[in-house]
Amino acid sequence: MIRRLFSLFNVISAALLAAAALAYQAVQQQPTPPEAPKLQLAERTAMNVQVYFTDPQVRAMKAETRTVQVTQSNPRAVAQAALNVWATGPSKEANLAVVPAGTAAPKVYIRGLHYYVDLPAAYANLRYGASGERMLLCTLTRTLLDTRGEDVTFVLDGQPADTLGQINLREPFTRQDCADE
Repeated sequence: MIRRLFSLFNVISAALLAAAALAYQAVQQQPTPPEAPKLQLAERTAMNVQVYFTDPQVRAMKAETRTVQVTQSNPRAVAQAALNVWATGPSKEANLAVVPAGTAAPKVYIRGLHYYVDLPAAYANLRYGASGERMLLCTLTRTLLDTRGEDVTFVLDGQPADTLGQINLREPFTRQDCADE
């Protein structure tokens, strides 16, 4: 008895064999390399901010208008840029920096109209006395509240602190707390 060459089993087997051969060829081909992503650096925008320093006698606050570069014009980014400039010190020789050169800038956070400033641990070791500590906190407060906000709450090294040396940190600082006298 002669078996049929084109039986259903033989046809299905041949089709499966051909499909397996095509799949094997497809797997063996080199994949096309992915296209490199097109990175676009965030565009920086120049903004003017009012930054406060002190006079050489540490009696009065002196304002300087400084230009900062920000990638986002949201209030937190602008506030952080202003504090970064504050930490680097004044550009006018008649003004005095409030923190020593090389001191890290505080981190700023915002919730609604309230600023939260995280002072680095090194600020607790400045030993400025009450008037120096008040000037440090008030120049920060005035810098932040110059354009928006109601008050500034200070924390030390990420933790609530009762004082910064001699100045009470339990209550937020407002514009009125730091008004020129």
